[in-house]
Amino acid sequence: MEQLETLKKRLDKIGIDVEFVANFPWIYLYKINGQLVKERYEAEHGFTIAFLPVRRDKPFHFTELNVIFKLIRKYCI
Repeated sequence: MEQLETLKKRLDKIGIDVEFVANFPWIYLYKINGQLVKERYEAEHGFTIAFLPVRRDKPFHFTELNVIFKLIRKYCI
């Protein structure tokens, strides 16, 4: 989860406010700068940006970062 916190802090520094919602094991990008994200990616209920590990020995990992940042740019323009 450190990676998710780091992403949020770095985006906050450049003036982009993001909100996440979790539904185990998916983590969705819920809002960008107060705008509700309507796109779907790798799930039926939201834009998945990461997956929580199912077991403790498995790592946390993001989905495609280039797709995530492309969506963030779309909502910030």
